[in-house]
Amino acid sequence: MEGHRKEEKTSFVQSLADPGHPVKCSPVIIDNVPLNGPTLNVLMSENFIHQSMSIIVEDAIKKATDVREKVCEWRSPEQLKELLDLELRDGAESESEILQRFKDAIRYSVKTSECLKCNELRSEHEDNTLGKWLPELLWCLCSSDTIIRIMGRSGDNGGSMSNMYAVNLARYRCCPDIKENGLSAAPHLVMFTSQECHYSISKAAALLGIGTKNVYAIPSDERGKMIPSALEEQILSAKSEGAVPFMVNATAGTTVLGAFDPIDEIADICEKHNLWLHVDACWGGAALVSSKHKHLLKGIHRADSVAWNPHKMLMACLQCSAFMVRDKTRCHSARASYLFQQDKFYDVSYDTGDKSVQCSRKPDAFKIWLMWKALGSRELEQRVDRALAMARYLAQEIKQREGFRLLMEPEYANICFWYIPPSLRNLPDGPELWGKLHKVAPVIKERMMKKGSMMVGYQPHGEKANFFRMIIISPQVSRQDMDFVLDEIHNLGKDL
Repeated sequence: MEGHRKEEKTSFVQSLADPGHPVKCSPVIIDNVPLNGPTLNVLMSENFIHQSMSIIVEDAIKKATDVREKVCEWRSPEQLKELLDLELRDGAESESEILQRFKDAIRYSVKTSECLKCNELRSEHEDNTLGKWLPELLWCLCSSDTIIRIMGRSGDNGGSMSNMYAVNLARYRCCPDIKENGLSAAPHLVMFTSQECHYSISKAAALLGIGTKNVYAIPSDERGKMIPSALEEQILSAKSEGAVPFMVNATAGTTVLGAFDPIDEIADICEKHNLWLHVDACWGGAALVSSKHKHLLKGIHRADSVAWNPHKMLMACLQCSAFMVRDKTRCHSARASYLFQQDKFYDVSYDTGDKSVQCSRKPDAFKIWLMWKALGSRELEQRVDRALAMARYLAQEIKQREGFRLLMEPEYANICFWYIPPSLRNLPDGPELWGKLHKVAPVIKERMMKKGSMMVGYQPHGEKANFFRMIIISPQVSRQDMDFVLDEIHNLGKDL
């Protein structure tokens, strides 16, 4: 019993730590982050999953489909805040506490698969999809508390959808009559984003009727960052042509280069011209949880809206995205009286569904909330720090190895590089080298896929030949894995 009690005090993170055996090589430490060996014990993780699934089967499936059980074990929102302990802390909780979170979430959630649950036009009874049950158990209370904590550091939608929401909200603030009168009430609206931005910005413009030609691509510098002076120049040019600028999209962590736009300088320009500032931090937003790297998003507190995907760097389960807005708005409200009655017996401010375009959707905030509970702020911070330290290690190795060339020093966890086969190493830089090198990465990618050894992406960029883009996220990755990646690329391409 004494041993059992001692185990109960062990945090979830500690229980998954791999005691393992000493690594039989010199330790590598970058920025005080050890890079040897994985950080998680797979066997311990497997045991935790088995226990979780047992709870899901017994509590979320058997009881939830039993007509003798309550459809809803009602508690007021205030009571639930205490019962569920929504607060997110720096330290990790124990494995037993996290398992109890599962049970509590199931107990106090509406049993959507119960045959007497007849509140909306949907049901959730699918015996063959057990994996979906747990993420669907909690509601807006979890979303609110998690987002408040995120905003302290700095809706649930996919990243692309979040960016679309931002465009629509920005347009609504500029031209609120569009909501009722449609595009006939709109002037010639234009928006601005860097040439390195995510493609969802143009897709949003197309979907909302703004038009992709009215998305002005602002030049970026050699590091992939938007140039503020070029932004203001294009804003003034658009105004002189009779257009109405309404929004600027800044990117915090571009998809290819991992670049961070200078948000503070862009915010100055937006304030000067009364433009909505949206920050697409879907990839780079995780840097906010790191005291060492949060400077990358300096000025993000000045944004009107922010999109962030914890399912990227923090590795929450897909999909898990947050869309945060500074001010309340009725942009998407339809005031459906059959759903959002104002005379309910509890605080109707918890009915957040009218704020979004979607109606039925999964409460994805539960994933990041539960993960945050299990790991704690310190472990999330270490996860970010380790990924960026690993990126710097890989960059150092690339610079030291013959036949590898770094595109640029990484600012985030994107490492972009070329592999130059021995047959091309004597060619001078020029059209012949780059023309032949452009064909190398696709062949190596094909070989690694067919061999099944690993998956590393590649792409061209502007006039640059195809290069590899290595993205480091997983806390399981060690520096030995990074060495293997470079060794394998060489072995797969040395005959080209």
